[in-house]
Amino acid sequence: MNTRQQGAETPLLQARRFQVVAVQETVQDGTSRQREVIRHSGSVAIVPVVDPQHVCLIRNFRVSVGKTLIEIPAGTLEPNEDPHAAALRELTEETGYRADKLDRLAACYLSPGILDELMHVYRATGLTAGPAAREVGEQIENLIVTWGEALQMIRNGEIQDAKTIVGLLACLGPLAAVRDG
Repeated sequence: MNTRQQGAETPLLQARRFQVVAVQETVQDGTSRQREVIRHSGSVAIVPVVDPQHVCLIRNFRVSVGKTLIEIPAGTLEPNEDPHAAALRELTEETGYRADKLDRLAACYLSPGILDELMHVYRATGLTAGPAAREVGEQIENLIVTWGEALQMIRNGEIQDAKTIVGLLACLGPLAAVRDG
C-alpha cells in the first residue's frame, strides 16, 4: 500500500452548506496530484418507526436529480451541532413526528471519493404526530408504508436514495440485532 501525504488546501468555492477545496496529494514515490474535495459539516438521517409494522418515509423533490425521491428524513448538521439533537430537530421539521427514543444505527461516508460528509443514521421510536416545520420551498410529503413495502421499494428501484437504503437495512438487518442486543 502506498503512503500518502495530504498537503495544503486551496479554497475553490464557498457555498452555504459546503466548501470545495483543491488538495495537493503526494504518494510515497514522490508523485503529486491535485484533487478537488467537497468539505461538509456532516448530516443526520432518521428512520421513523411508526409502529412495529410501519415506517414513515418521505417523498422529497430533489433539484439535483430533477425528480421526487422516496427517502428517510435527513438534514445537515449546523457547525458543532450534536448529531442526536440534529436528528430530533430534523425528524420534527420534515415529518412532524417527535420521538421518545432515538437509537444510533450507523455512521457512513456518503461518497468518500469526493466528499468528506459523515452521515449519522438513527432509528426513532415512540413517535407522536404533530405539525411539520418544513423550510420554505421544501416539497416534502409523508409516506407511511409497511416494512415489507419499504423493502420491495428498494428491490424494484422505487427507493434509489443511498441513505434510505442504508437506514432501512440497518434498522431491519443483523446490524440492528447486534446494536439492540
